[in-house]
Amino acid sequence: MDIARLATTQTFEHTISGLLRKRADLFNEAERIRDRLAEIKNDIGAIDRTLNVLGYSGDLDAQTPRQKREVIFGRGELSRAVRGVLRDAEQPLTSRQIAQEIVSLSGHDARDRRYVSDLTKRVGKALRSMENDGGVKRATDRHGNIVWSRY
Repeated sequence: MDIARLATTQTFEHTISGLLRKRADLFNEAERIRDRLAEIKNDIGAIDRTLNVLGYSGDLDAQTPRQKREVIFGRGELSRAVRGVLRDAEQPLTSRQIAQEIVSLSGHDARDRRYVSDLTKRVGKALRSMENDGGVKRATDRHGNIVWSRY
């Protein structure tokens, strides 16, 4: 019997099975890390609010270690995502609703309040720019909230 033939299979079923198992393990680990990161960011926000309540008047940003800037969206990527959400929307949406939809589509943690708030601000800025270019229109809903839709 050929020894090389004993060591391999024609379908690579063992290799595929092992890779699928490893992929699932890595996905679960990434989800745990994402959850933990969201918890840490929320804890930092709570500590900052507590410091403010206790009368701390220093610059918290100066106390924060310098971090590498994280680029979340490449050039034009956020605008394309906003257009995609508005294209699929059945009714006008607020900036927050658009941001939440982008978060869910991108696989980020929707429980990370700071991330969703930051993205809401970015979406609002992108929408105002798109409005100036004529790509979207602004309206007001019955509660007085600004809602956005495509032309």
